[in-house]
Amino acid sequence: MEGKKFAVLLCAEDSEYVKKKYGGYFGVFVRMLAEEGETWDFFRVAHGEFPTDDEIGEFDGFVITGSCNDAHGNDLWICKLLNLLKKIDSMKKKVLGICFGHQILGRSLGGTIERATNGWDIGVTTVNLSTSKQFNSLKLPAFLQIIECHRDEIRELPPKAEVMAWSNKTGIEMFRYGDHIMGIQGHPEYTKDILLHLIDRLLQHNLIEESMADVAKAKVEECEPDREQWKKLCISFLKGKL
Repeated sequence: MEGKKFAVLLCAEDSEYVKKKYGGYFGVFVRMLAEEGETWDFFRVAHGEFPTDDEIGEFDGFVITGSCNDAHGNDLWICKLLNLLKKIDSMKKKVLGICFGHQILGRSLGGTIERATNGWDIGVTTVNLSTSKQFNSLKLPAFLQIIECHRDEIRELPPKAEVMAWSNKTGIEMFRYGDHIMGIQGHPEYTKDILLHLIDRLLQHNLIEESMADVAKAKVEECEPDREQWKKLCISFLKGKL
């Protein structure tokens, strides 16, 4: 029996650091999610590279990455991605969205994406998990730490979507839609070194001020993200164990 097949929809450019150390963001996700016997592929959707309708059917699940672009934007590739996600939803394929991926999934289902009311969230954030019975089998704690780097958020979800986690800064840290779609606002795949390099890039491009960068770096040094717990949650969802 053939192993399962998954695709990563790459929505961001690889930084030189991530490319050199991890083989790009595709490599980062494969490290976290891939298991023996599986096939993993990728499509650079931000460059206009999309799976055909026939190819969609070959995959058991999809992962949507973060991005420097706004999920509420109307770039051509974002509009094409929204159409793709509607097709994937209609086929009930598993989809896991991370950061931008979380937001674009929310938008594809009819939710609202806007600039976050509390501004940037950069560092390691404490997330409150819902008491949903869907988490029972994983025996997760009530709170988990996760790396965050975003300034947009899902403001509203469609009625059929269930909020699975929230934080003091963000009302929708994680959501689920049916048994096949899940979004996570934070970055379970990030390591602390990836975030520290990203903070430096944001500072170089004048997207954040030096004082914010210093506070974010201090938070990263003080706290440890619960990477193994998030890994277990993501794998369990994507592969039908949750």
